[in-house]
Amino acid sequence: MKEGFILKKIISIAARNLSFPDSGQFLRKTRVCAYCRVSTGSLKQSESLETQISYYERHIKNKSGWEYAGVFADEGISGTGMLKRTEFNRMIRACELGKVDLIMTKSISRFARNSADCIDVVRHLKNIGVGVYFERENINTLGADSELVLSILSSIAQDESRNISENVKWGIQKRFREGKFYITTKRFLGYDLNNEKQLTVNSEEGKIVKRIYREYLNGRSLKEIKSGLEKDNIKTVTGNRVWNESAIKYILQNEKYCGDAVLQKTITVDYLTGKRKKNKGEAPKYEVKEHHEAIISKEDFLKVQNIRKIKALKYGNLPENRDKYQNRYAFSGKIICGNCGAFFSRRTWNSKAKSKQIVWQCRTYINEGKSSCCMKAVDDITLKAVFVRVFNRIYEAKEDFFKRFADNIEKVLKRNEKCEDILRVDREIENISGKIKELVRKQIKGELEESTFDKRYRNLKDTLQEFKNRRNSLSYNDEKYKKLLERNKRIKKFIEDRDGIITEFDDDIFENLIEKIVAITPTHLEFHFKNGMVVEEEFIKKKGIKGLQ
Repeated sequence: MKEGFILKKIISIAARNLSFPDSGQFLRKTRVCAYCRVSTGSLKQSESLETQISYYERHIKNKSGWEYAGVFADEGISGTGMLKRTEFNRMIRACELGKVDLIMTKSISRFARNSADCIDVVRHLKNIGVGVYFERENINTLGADSELVLSILSSIAQDESRNISENVKWGIQKRFREGKFYITTKRFLGYDLNNEKQLTVNSEEGKIVKRIYREYLNGRSLKEIKSGLEKDNIKTVTGNRVWNESAIKYILQNEKYCGDAVLQKTITVDYLTGKRKKNKGEAPKYEVKEHHEAIISKEDFLKVQNIRKIKALKYGNLPENRDKYQNRYAFSGKIICGNCGAFFSRRTWNSKAKSKQIVWQCRTYINEGKSSCCMKAVDDITLKAVFVRVFNRIYEAKEDFFKRFADNIEKVLKRNEKCEDILRVDREIENISGKIKELVRKQIKGELEESTFDKRYRNLKDTLQEFKNRRNSLSYNDEKYKKLLERNKRIKKFIEDRDGIITEFDDDIFENLIEKIVAITPTHLEFHFKNGMVVEEEFIKKKGIKGLQ
């Protein structure tokens, strides 16, 4: 051992746990609520819900140190999504208002079957000092390792939800194949359900259906049929005095009015949200002939379908090919009127003459006339020629063009990182957090009355949350600009990969680069690129000249 160093006996003193519980616990009991949910509205499930509510109310009220904060219960709601769970959302709001400290619930699957939703909600509640206790899994989300365990268990619950969805889907299809099904008459004009759940004709509503078919076969348009029904004060199936053309069209194409039934017209595309879409061959359909009493003869029904098809062919708008039709033109859904904000529609002028011309025109102008919007049409060939000019201008100066754009975004990011606003907010957050800690210490030492502490603590917590929200909004702007920078790099690479300038319009290039076109005037256009960049182009258009002069 070196001279001057003396080995002394060292005694280890265990550290004291100085972590403080939520300061509110020194003043009051823990405010506890419960959340219950059943998936169907059946009598059996309703009784189960009542039992759960009674159990939690009794359990919380009998627990020493707990204060009853209510029971929130959703009935007949699936756990796969949050949007329709009214009581669940009301409970979260109560937590945000500081009325709840702890939530009790039966299990993760009762709370949320979507893993992402579950974790997000738990994190949000944890950040505002609210815990969730899952009885079956014995997890308290304020525990140190709770999030890891919770993520594993909620993923399992999500898989269970997927399996249930698949089993339900299989069961429905099996019943369809066996002919075991019933059709609901809710919002279904013309029919009622008898005690055996069979469709029977509603004589009064049936007259309305017959009238609609008769008038359509006699050459009246949907608009004319709608006007006639409203003029005669005939109500819709929901009791409304105003008819929609889409509702009349649905009646005219519904095969159930001629006694048949096509099953599984729609399918569920997301088992978590329950979102549905038209079945376009992704799943089998089942057609049942002469399933119930008809209101319309098969002959008249087929005549109506034939008329509808002829009209669709005439206007290039086949119902079964609607998506393809809407997206087959590069400018569809891309041109916006700078005057009223409506989209432009493609139109053909002088379709049978040699002077046939394809133009894009404001929908407000088309539907309501010049008095509502005075924007004139833009020639299709001109639009394409202008885009070619814009692309070539950017291509020839691409290095300088994209560098200037990227530099501007980076300047904004750097300015945001150092801006006085963020620094001030961060200082305030630090300052208020220090005040809260000092307030808690004084309360522990007994230097403050309970009422004084409670008032000061709540004021500080509210102020702290306001500054945190402000800080989050500033951070969001940073993310927005970073995303624009990434898009800019992708668009730059796309342009650099081209062989050179273009001599004619290219659908693929347009689709990859352009978010929208804003028509300021028919000869002044703004091209909004997908990276946020805007290029204005003004030009002169001479009468009789196609494209640009």
